[in-house]
Amino acid sequence: MPRQVREHFVGQLERVLPGLSDALRLRMFELVDSAASSREALERRDAAVDFDRQRHAWCEGVRTAWRKAMVPPTATGRSRLEGMNLELIADDVVENKILASRLALAVQDKAGLELNDLQVRMQHLEGGAELAPQDVLRPEAVAQLMVEQWAVAGLGRSWWQLVQDVIHKHMVDCLVAAYHATNQFLIDCGVLPDIDLSGRVKRAPATSSRAGDIGPQQGPAGDAGWAGHAAGHGGGDAGPAALAGDDPRRAGAAGVPRAAAGIGPGARPGSTGRGAGGGRAAHDESAFTGHTRGLGGGVADETRMLTGSTPLARARMRASGVIGQLKRLLVDRVGAAAEQPSPPSPALAEAIGRHATQIQTQVQSRMGGESSNTLTEVVVFDDAAVEKVAGDLRQRTGDLKKKAATSSEKATIEIVALMFQSILSEERIPPAVRVWFARLQMPVLRVALAEPEFFGTLQHPARQLIDRMGSCVLGFNAATIGGSALETEIKRVVQVIEQYPETGRRVFQLVYEEFQKFLAKFLTEKDETQRLVSVAQQVEQKETMAIQYTIELRKMLQDLPVREEIREFLFKVWAEVLAVAAVKYGVQHAETVSLKKSAADLVWSASAKPNRNDRARVIQELPNLLQRLRNGMSLMGLTGQAQERQIKTIGDTLADAFMAKTETIPQAQIDAMTKRLANLEDFISDDPSADLPLDAESLEVMLGIDASRIEVVADGGSKPSDAMQAWALELQQGNWFTLDHNGGMHQVQYVWRSDRRHLHLFISPEGRSYLVQAGRLASYLQAGLLLPAEEEALTVRATRDALAKLDANPERLLT
Repeated sequence: MPRQVREHFVGQLERVLPGLSDALRLRMFELVDSAASSREALERRDAAVDFDRQRHAWCEGVRTAWRKAMVPPTATGRSRLEGMNLELIADDVVENKILASRLALAVQDKAGLELNDLQVRMQHLEGGAELAPQDVLRPEAVAQLMVEQWAVAGLGRSWWQLVQDVIHKHMVDCLVAAYHATNQFLIDCGVLPDIDLSGRVKRAPATSSRAGDIGPQQGPAGDAGWAGHAAGHGGGDAGPAALAGDDPRRAGAAGVPRAAAGIGPGARPGSTGRGAGGGRAAHDESAFTGHTRGLGGGVADETRMLTGSTPLARARMRASGVIGQLKRLLVDRVGAAAEQPSPPSPALAEAIGRHATQIQTQVQSRMGGESSNTLTEVVVFDDAAVEKVAGDLRQRTGDLKKKAATSSEKATIEIVALMFQSILSEERIPPAVRVWFARLQMPVLRVALAEPEFFGTLQHPARQLIDRMGSCVLGFNAATIGGSALETEIKRVVQVIEQYPETGRRVFQLVYEEFQKFLAKFLTEKDETQRLVSVAQQVEQKETMAIQYTIELRKMLQDLPVREEIREFLFKVWAEVLAVAAVKYGVQHAETVSLKKSAADLVWSASAKPNRNDRARVIQELPNLLQRLRNGMSLMGLTGQAQERQIKTIGDTLADAFMAKTETIPQAQIDAMTKRLANLEDFISDDPSADLPLDAESLEVMLGIDASRIEVVADGGSKPSDAMQAWALELQQGNWFTLDHNGGMHQVQYVWRSDRRHLHLFISPEGRSYLVQAGRLASYLQAGLLLPAEEEALTVRATRDALAKLDANPERLLT
């Protein structure tokens, strides 16, 4: 029977491959037309052609791999695979795991409930055994096989990233339908038509040596955490983070260090990374598996998956667990109606509109009347004002539930109310902002009633908007935010939403995008910050170009008979000259083009000259060439004796060329080099791992100001893992962090990153700037020297608090 279930499931999966293949082919050719440069268009065209040639092989490989995975490994085979995990993990393996985990997370977010049900039924069929990590029923196994076959077909990993939105859309829809169809197949066969939810909650044995003084007790972060994490991760036992909750004792009880769970100020995100500690990380993972054997295979399986993802991705997985628990609660208490979109009943709709107007009037009267509704009005709210608004909202919740016509409406009203109670009690958010958040409760309630998806996904624009606004104000107090542009923008956002109550998620999506654009400008609007950003951007551009020019010059000269002195001059001096000119004048400016041509002229002039006409040409053009070389060196600041030494070396080399008996360089090669130099920028890649020689003194010279309040955190230190480098590139502007730098602890806000993502800027409330290079930023994240101010998004935390209250008092949901 288990084999038949997997065959049925894979049969459902195979249906997606032809349509997915066609959609990917179409997207790849669409990307060619949207390329930003001719070089990018050429690369994308090559990718599209290669995919068109290999797509049938990829589909067949995926189909075969899925069918092989229908036979899960035996216990002996599983032990052998776990033993293999003790070795160091290769770069390609980790990067493939990251791609696969992103797809798996997208599936879990949508299919968590069906996946949980399927796992319970399979455990019933297979005598309680957990699904193996390689079992084709697991979304991570399905995704991993797709990624692996992508590489086997010779398709580039970067191409997958270009089209992964198409892959995610097709696979999420397919897997949701496949899990539903497989569950229905089992029900039709008489396998657990009704599932006992009590079987979902797994507790550590009371006699466990790792249980400490907690024993069998589980509060909201215990039972709820286990069930929620299982719902979000597609079945099995919950992960360590869900068990740990916010209590470090529970983290210890689960046998999971708080740092390993990725939470709290003491978290060491790098503890699960690769790099120099990769072997140890893999060994620790195996040890963790042994310590948690009593908790079931799900914990160990999840740990393996997390070693291939960033801490940010792990936080999203924990958040998915909370969302999954909420969805399960609604379905269990309300039924299928909780997942069906429907507008509020007429009486409830009228009551929501009336209460929304009353809340606006209440806040406006506190501000001094109707005229204070303007965006420029400055009013100071305190904690007492927030408490008054919160109390009023609690009373209104009771009135709204009386108007509700169905259990689904009552449950939605209660959950939204509990979420906003949590948000309004967040003391790290200034009171003025919390009062404006209070005015969003009724618009959010409208959306939640009409769109149950609000409770089922982290990507709903209403959630995203509240999370972004909340994360940006954590570092402000009532004095600093009052009357600021940020508070004014939050007011504007709330008022726009209130003006369009019938537009639902569309107005939330609109103002969310507008708020993102506002942030990009607001965070760098100060004159000093703007100047620092401008200079940092130019430094990054110049240094990146210099590095890449050097690489390309080496490629051009590797097969040419060029004297070592000329090579060294071109690599160490002229590459930087070209970079400075490109930044100062532009890549195709006449001066830049002339300097590029000088490189080719120098190579030709320094080659052997057995021909009298060639020697005469060198003599005639030499003064002009040397003058262009001098101008270029002066442009980059190389003057005086240092410049004269370079000119003397070049002169001596050119004189030797007259006497050289070596092979001449064909004119065709010189012409090809000249053409390539003229379009050198087409060959420059964006590599955020490149080191830039930055220091405060050079910035002070370029800024023309005192740079004593600017701290340049250059590259160096430990080598971060790929997962940490990926996390560094995923940080969101506006979020707050605690920075441990040179023995001092600083609260800083992430305000800017450069176009090529080499440089990242953090600013403290006192106005001190920290310009951090990408490599060091990843190292700081890995070492726990840079910690997010919030462990999870505002609405996720509010949802967790709401679930805790409902767990303690479940009858309040429908009363």
